[in-house]
Amino acid sequence: MGTIKPTYIKKLARQLLKEVQEFTEDFDVNKKIVDKYTNIESKGVRNRVAGYITHKKRRVKGES
Repeated sequence: MGTIKPTYIKKLARQLLKEVQEFTEDFDVNKKIVDKYTNIESKGVRNRVAGYITHKKRRVKGES
């Protein structure tokens, strides 16, 4: 079991997923995209947002 993500992480990630179509299933690529489209200074928060987006992209692919 993983950790429960805070609401602000999920909210920001969902907003980015709606607005930006560049996200992939690769965490490292998503990290760079999150850095490009946000002004998050904290490396930890950026990584958590990118990780949540990666998780969502992989789940969507697996359901198809």
